[in-house]
Amino acid sequence: MSFGLITTVLVYLAVIAWLGYRGYGSTKNAGDYMLAGRNAHPYVMAMSYGATFISTSAIVGFGGLAALFGLSLLWLSFLNIFVGIFIAFALFGRRTRRIGLNLDAHTFPELLGRRMDSKFIQVFAAIVIFVFMPLYAAAVLIGAARIIEVLLNVPYEISVVVFSILVGAYVILGGLKSVMYTDALQGTLMFLGMLTLLIVTYAKLGGVVEAHRNLGAMASLIPESMTKGGITSWTASPVGGSPMWWVIYSSIVLGVGIGVLAQPQLAVRFMTVKSDKELNRSIAVGGVFILVCVATAFVVGALSNVYFQQNAGKIAVAMAEGNTDRVIPVYLDAAMPAWFSVVFILVILSAAMSTLSSQFHAIGTAISRDIIEQGILKGRDVKTTTVVLISRLGVLLSLLVTILLAMKMGGGVIARATAIFFGLMASCFLAPYSAAIFWKRTTRAGAIAGIVSGFLVSAFAFLFLHASEARVFGVSEALFGKTVLLGGVWPVVDPMVLALPVSVIFTIGVTLLTKVENQDVTAKAFKGVG
Repeated sequence: MSFGLITTVLVYLAVIAWLGYRGYGSTKNAGDYMLAGRNAHPYVMAMSYGATFISTSAIVGFGGLAALFGLSLLWLSFLNIFVGIFIAFALFGRRTRRIGLNLDAHTFPELLGRRMDSKFIQVFAAIVIFVFMPLYAAAVLIGAARIIEVLLNVPYEISVVVFSILVGAYVILGGLKSVMYTDALQGTLMFLGMLTLLIVTYAKLGGVVEAHRNLGAMASLIPESMTKGGITSWTASPVGGSPMWWVIYSSIVLGVGIGVLAQPQLAVRFMTVKSDKELNRSIAVGGVFILVCVATAFVVGALSNVYFQQNAGKIAVAMAEGNTDRVIPVYLDAAMPAWFSVVFILVILSAAMSTLSSQFHAIGTAISRDIIEQGILKGRDVKTTTVVLISRLGVLLSLLVTILLAMKMGGGVIARATAIFFGLMASCFLAPYSAAIFWKRTTRAGAIAGIVSGFLVSAFAFLFLHASEARVFGVSEALFGKTVLLGGVWPVVDPMVLALPVSVIFTIGVTLLTKVENQDVTAKAFKGVG
């Protein structure tokens, strides 16, 4: 490890520490800790949203998958921009901000709970976040640890522990203000670093046209397991309806591309700005950021096959010893100049820190605000200092669980763990959340039915239908003597494909069969909302 690299990383960490301290110094109450005082600058908000959205799971996990699946993953880039930025900001963002302000909501579960006047919804949503978000956090942590392991020669286990402690420290102290301050810096570094990676990659492979022409000519080198699944080229989509087609488009493209709308750590960003004007100004910044960061990861992941074939006589997955989580780290180590290692270490530190900090913050506030203050202790006089303290303890607990998961999870799990969490959030919350902010007629019973049905169908599919998870849990094998209950393509169809429509049907159907329970709450929520 060079002196220059050590110095650069230390300076970066010092700046992060200063920003974290600045957030700590300006955190005076629960509103500051949970919502950054509802006064975030549009650039800070956009970069915080983007940096939280695009993590090491996208760069390392999905970038590595692109080496296996090819450029068809670029459809996820399209949905990330169209759904994750334009629809999220222009439609969901405005109503989330206004209704959240009207109801004085501080968290995503609290927004749903107060809008539907339901303690159950708030507590249940918080429990789902607390239980399942560490899975996504572990995926992000693994991505950072793998980069540090390869580029800095630091043992994986040490990378996991040290990196987690660094992130947890400034979240525990400064809350969302610290998170958003550091996100703005980290997002800027990510944008510049990923753009540089794309340019250098194309330069090494003879330009855009030559690089993609060579990738298209490598169809005969695609692993047999992939060709049998329907992948015939790294520059084209798999055969329609094939197993790989369902994996790519149901789990990765649809699951993550649509699931972004129901991500608690992202939805809460909309409640941090003071007006719709700030949201509008954030769209362009967020769109360009997502385009560069996501598309670069997918393009470079796929093109790494060209580089390794030309220089080592192997495809990327073979160079990574079968672990797709190692493709991007190995490519950077082999193909990039030494100076770029310094740049990309900062990119990965930024990508992981920005997402992990938001995840830890969301988990901590779910425990303190939603489960304890608004659930167990509701109606009692709870001091602000107590709420913040419980939040910090919640962050610490989530930190420990995430470290444990990162140590136990195997190789090639980053993208799958991310897709599971995104799909689960969409299945549980997207229909009720959409109805709650767009449809005044939505009833408490309808929202509860949508959340619970989405969760139960997801759980059933993970245990009995979707092969990847059913094989791990072993419940179907134990009860019925077979890994999954259905054959054909069903073992590779993402659970969200079943669970989300069921949630939509129950949300709408039960709402139409019941009456709005509290008209006053509905009127308050939609005051000033078109």
